[in-house]
Amino acid sequence: MSTSTTPKKTATKSKTTKTPAVDTSLADVRGQLRVVIERVSPELDGGRFPIKAIPGDVITVEADIFADGHDYVSARLLYQAPHEKHWHEGPMHKLENDRWTGRFTVEQVGRYHYTIEAWVDHIGSWQHELDLKVRDGQRVTSELLAGAVLAEGMAHQAGIQTGNTPDQAELYRVAKLFRDEAGYDEAVTVALSNQFHHWAELYPERQHPTRYSVNLRDPLGVEVDRERAGFSTWYCLFPRSASREPDTHGTFKDVEKLLPRLAGMGFDVLYLPPIHPIGTAHRKGKNNSVTCLPGEPGVPYGIGSAEGGHDAIHAELGTVDDFKHLIAICKNHGIEVAMDLAIQCSPNHPWATEHPEWFKKRPDGSIQYAENPPKKYQDIYPVYFETEDWRNLWLEMKRVLLVWASWGVKIVRVDNPHTKPFGFWEWVIAEVKKEHPDMLFLAEAFTRPKVMQQLAKAGYAHSYTYYSWRTTKAELTEYMTELTAGEMRYYFRPNFWPTTHDINPYMLQSGHEPQFLIRYFLAATLSSNYGIYGPSFELMEHIPYPGKEEYLNSEKYEIKLWDWDKTNKLTYLITLVNRIRRENAALQQTNNLTFCRIDDDQILAYLKTTDTNHLLIVVNLDAYNRRSGMVQVPLWQLGLDNNQPYTVHDLITGARYTWTGEWNYVELDPYMLPMHLFRIEI
Repeated sequence: MSTSTTPKKTATKSKTTKTPAVDTSLADVRGQLRVVIERVSPELDGGRFPIKAIPGDVITVEADIFADGHDYVSARLLYQAPHEKHWHEGPMHKLENDRWTGRFTVEQVGRYHYTIEAWVDHIGSWQHELDLKVRDGQRVTSELLAGAVLAEGMAHQAGIQTGNTPDQAELYRVAKLFRDEAGYDEAVTVALSNQFHHWAELYPERQHPTRYSVNLRDPLGVEVDRERAGFSTWYCLFPRSASREPDTHGTFKDVEKLLPRLAGMGFDVLYLPPIHPIGTAHRKGKNNSVTCLPGEPGVPYGIGSAEGGHDAIHAELGTVDDFKHLIAICKNHGIEVAMDLAIQCSPNHPWATEHPEWFKKRPDGSIQYAENPPKKYQDIYPVYFETEDWRNLWLEMKRVLLVWASWGVKIVRVDNPHTKPFGFWEWVIAEVKKEHPDMLFLAEAFTRPKVMQQLAKAGYAHSYTYYSWRTTKAELTEYMTELTAGEMRYYFRPNFWPTTHDINPYMLQSGHEPQFLIRYFLAATLSSNYGIYGPSFELMEHIPYPGKEEYLNSEKYEIKLWDWDKTNKLTYLITLVNRIRRENAALQQTNNLTFCRIDDDQILAYLKTTDTNHLLIVVNLDAYNRRSGMVQVPLWQLGLDNNQPYTVHDLITGARYTWTGEWNYVELDPYMLPMHLFRIEI
């Protein structure tokens, strides 16, 4: 029997090709980079803020730079002037333990940028290995062939940098020599020569360089301010107290008459507390009394009335044109005017009615006046920076500052900046400096250290300090070391004031003349920027409000009649020291400070130097007793031999002494002069 069958279909599995998953783990890895750059200094908060400088400053940059293995590493410091698109570069040199350093000089006002580029130095590594093999007696024909390739690369780089130069032609000749067996000995000599090393420095082979940047994005910054940011001498006066007539409100014209005196004393910044219209609502009387008697002028910090606000001038002082004239006359005397920015208002300020949303409201709908418990300032409304309308508030403050700049004001002292947001200051200072890069801001902030430091980082060129409360040798030494030897030296420019119109320190409340001489002299020689509260400090006003570091009968609440013709020992010292400051570059810097050993806790000695100007300053901190001791002069820092005689010239008295060796005797009587200001002359 036969049967027919249908062939069975064999089931076959279809083959599918799986696409491998994309491995993205190496997408952002730059695998050929071998050099590490870290611990760059100076670098503020990971590059968040720029460091500070003035034209002529040398910026020294350090970093740890290293690579794997034994290859040599090369590095360059790159820097960029304001508004430039290209980078300049300078060499970096190894210090020790893979720490490198380089430097560049800033020359113009504005924001510089800097960074570091480093790479494995194949040329340097080749030259080093070649030297080792030659010393070992090995023949290096193959190595010279590799060197020929390197030389051709250097020649190509020379052409890119400088065009068809003699260096380029010579490097091509060297490459040919390296391939010529007949010229072997000459080739080895050239390969190991200083000239070849010099070419390698000029035209390096930068394969796979590492460029340092903050978050792999932004370079580091240097904010360069004009020269007055680094060296200035401030004098504060209330224009309404400038009149020489009793019971008469002073004017800008009266201030002009005082300028020859101020210029003759050596001041270059005239700081004026607020000069705007003063409110009448809740106006304060004498000694901050809540009762204002008829004729009392009110507090200049109660800003604003029907006459206007922060962009207006108090009518009794003069007009805007009068103020501009004062600025022009000041300039003729080498003096700049600094205005006081107090971001607060009297209840009569136009903002209070036009922008009530800029002020904090109580539950009953009324505006909250200023308080610093237990103190109450019913005549002042603080501006509320958490307002929903903060953008318009910020823009208005920028407008005010630009109005001041249009009048000719390029220095602004800011009252209580620590009570306003850091972000606001960073923005408004940067915005104003876009149009006026020569604008300088001084932060009047006596508050917590980190708050003061943050304001400086945010853009303030000058900062008030704790100087008024640092009185002992230990306190002064510790504080100055913090300011000049730590990270603060890169961004915090101290401005020393012995007193202010707000502060009458306890140590000066006795009115003891030597104490005023000491506190003035320390401020003027420790810091390159300092100021005094004008005639009050000159005339040693000292009567305190009972139990407080404030003045009785404070000028903030009343008009004073000062004797502008009176002079005394302090006036003479101020005038002399200001002249010495102008004539000696060592006093025009703050961070060039070295404390000197003297074994008396009441004598402070310190050295301030530049390359050509060396000053030794010795101060008796004991205002009541004669003090003496042996001071140690760091001769090594001055380049002097221990047996070499040298002259110390006291620039205050004119006396000269010949000293030899490190240790020398000093004696100071506070009732004569409690200080020496020696210039070391060789």
